[in-house]
Amino acid sequence: MTVQIPIETLHPTVRVLSDDQMQAIHNASLDILSGTGIVMKSEAARELLLDAGAWEVDDPAAGPGVKRIKIPEYLILEAIGSAPSRIPMHNRLGELTMPLEGNNVFFGPGSDCIYTMDVDTGARRLGVAEDVQRIAHLCDGLDGIDFIMSMATPSDVPTMDHYLHSFIRMIRGSVKPNLYTANDLKDMEDIYQIACAVAGGEGALSEKPFLLLYAEPISPLLFNEESVDKLLFCAQRGIPVAYVPSPNTGGGAPITLAGAIALGNAECLTGLLLSQLVRRGTPFLYGMNTAALDMKSAIVAYGAPEWPLGMAAWTDLCRFYDLPVWGAAGATDSKVVDAQAGIEATVTIMTAFLTRCNLNHDVGYIEYGTTSSMELLVIADEIIREVRFILGGVEVSERTLAREAIHRAKPGGGFLADNHTLDNWKWAQWRPEVIDRMRYDRWVKKGSKDMAARANERARQILEEHEVPPLSQEAEEAIADVLARRASG
Repeated sequence: MTVQIPIETLHPTVRVLSDDQMQAIHNASLDILSGTGIVMKSEAARELLLDAGAWEVDDPAAGPGVKRIKIPEYLILEAIGSAPSRIPMHNRLGELTMPLEGNNVFFGPGSDCIYTMDVDTGARRLGVAEDVQRIAHLCDGLDGIDFIMSMATPSDVPTMDHYLHSFIRMIRGSVKPNLYTANDLKDMEDIYQIACAVAGGEGALSEKPFLLLYAEPISPLLFNEESVDKLLFCAQRGIPVAYVPSPNTGGGAPITLAGAIALGNAECLTGLLLSQLVRRGTPFLYGMNTAALDMKSAIVAYGAPEWPLGMAAWTDLCRFYDLPVWGAAGATDSKVVDAQAGIEATVTIMTAFLTRCNLNHDVGYIEYGTTSSMELLVIADEIIREVRFILGGVEVSERTLAREAIHRAKPGGGFLADNHTLDNWKWAQWRPEVIDRMRYDRWVKKGSKDMAARANERARQILEEHEVPPLSQEAEEAIADVLARRASG
C-alpha cells in the first residue's frame, strides 16, 4: 500500500526580540512621539496632524521659533490598523511578480551611488545615466534579483534632473518592479505622468502598481518638506511608498541598537500616520536602516552587523504590526569584490531570509554605499539563489524518497544511469552560475579565474545576450514630452 506523504514547505525564521521587548520598544516609540515630539517642516503635513488631534508646543532649547508636534498614541494605533498588510507589486508588463507580504523575501539593488566600478575597464569612476540603464538591464537578467533601483547619481545630466533621468533609464533597462527616488514635487509629477503612460493610465497604475517611492526623514525627528511632500503625493494617488528613516547608531541615533530602533520606529510610524491621514489604506512599506557610524573611520558601515541585527529586530516589530517590511542585504564596505565583500553580502542575505524580511535593497553596493558593482550584483545573485535553495527545505514525497530506484540499484553500483536520476536531476540539485566546481587542470586551462573575474564575465554576457521588452510608443512619447518640457525650463 502506497502512503501519500503531504508536501510541506517550512519557513525557518529567526526572532531576536521577545514579546516583552517588542512591547517595550513600541511603548518607547509612542513616548517619543507624544512626549518628545517631532519637528515638521511641511505645512500641509503639519495641518493634517493638528487637525487629526496632535498638538504643537514651543521648543526654545532647539532654537528660536522651533516648534514640536506631539502625536497621541491613539492616532498611531489607528494608522497601524488601517494600513494594508500586503503590497502587490507588479512589473511594468502588469504581471504580479513581487507580493510584499507574509514570508515572501525579495532582493534588489540600491540608489544614488556616486561612483561605479566600470564593468568593461575595472576603473572606479563617476556614474552616468547609461550606468543606470545597464545595471537595470543586468538586474533584469538575474533570477535572484526581483526589483530595480538606480544604483547611480548620474553625473552627465542636469543636476536637478538626475532622478528623472534615472527613472527613465530604469524603466527602459528592466521590466521588473521599480523603486524610485525623486528630488521634489516636480519630479514626482513628471515621473507619475510617465508611469501612467507605461501602465496604460492612472486607473491601471493604481490597480497594478509597478513603482514604489523611497523617501526618508532626517534622523533624529526632523521631517523635511521635500520628503514629506513626496509621501503625501503618493498617498493622494494610492501609490505604494516606503518612508524609511536611517537612525544610524552613533550618528542620527543613539549608539545603542535598542535606542536606534525605538527612534527609527517612531519616525517610520509618523510616515505611516501621514499616509493614512491622507488616504486610509495607502500601501506603506514599514522599515528603517540601522547602519553603524564607525567610531574610528566615521563612515556609515553597510557591512556592520548592527544593520542585519537591527533588521531582524524591526522585522519582529513589523510582524507585531502586521505590515510588509523593508530591509537591506548584499552590500559591503570593501572597496573591491573580495572575500570581505563575500562575507558581508552572505551574512546580510542569510539574515534577510531567516528573518523573512520582505524587500531587501542595496544589493551590489561596495565602498559603504558610494560605489556600485555589477560583479557584486552577480555574486549576490548566486548567494541569493543558493540560500533560497537551502531554506526551501527538503521535499519528502514518493518522488523524492526514490523507493523504486533504491530497489533497482545493485549494491555498490550507484544511481548515475538510473531513470530516476535522468528524470529528476535538473531540479533536484542546485546548479551554480559563477561558483567554480571545475577540476583543477580544467580551471587552469580556462585561465585560473577567481570569483570576481568570473562574475565580470557573467555580467558582460548578460548585458550582451539578455533582451528586455521595449517601452510602448505611448510611454516613449510621454518621456519625450516630459524631457522637452524640462529642457524648455
